[in-house]
Amino acid sequence: MQNKIIGIDPSLTNCGWGIIEIINNKITYIDSRNIKTTTSSPMAERLRLLHQELDLILKKYQPDICAIEEVFINNNPTSSLKLGHARGAIMLSSSLNSIPIYEYSPTKIKKSIVGNGRADKNQVKYMIKQLIPLNKAQTEHEFDALATALCHFFINPNLLTNE
Repeated sequence: MQNKIIGIDPSLTNCGWGIIEIINNKITYIDSRNIKTTTSSPMAERLRLLHQELDLILKKYQPDICAIEEVFINNNPTSSLKLGHARGAIMLSSSLNSIPIYEYSPTKIKKSIVGNGRADKNQVKYMIKQLIPLNKAQTEHEFDALATALCHFFINPNLLTNE
């Protein structure tokens, strides 16, 4: 049975995650939070923390699928490199837990949720509140993670086994 999706908004400082479950095309919120690291800590320590925290989450909730936002290249190469490191730790955690990983561009996520690939954060947040009305997400990173999980479901509904 594959019906639990973890969506991840990757970041080295505030990595958002959100888990939903789909049964008979009904979306149920499971949990969402942020994994935070301290910018003053060494890179290796921050990556270890990210991996360990996500590993605990994956073992606790046992999602069937991991949907993660793809890297976007920004004007600051150092920021892009750090984001790449964070994504590597996240993908390693999922892989070590035998959870298949699906990647989606920010534009594809926004288009699948809002209908517009250039939607802003407030539009995404509004739609997540409509699509998952009982969610307890508090930060933009959590809303982005839930949007990533929903994107996977909307784009690949046949990959889930509903009961």
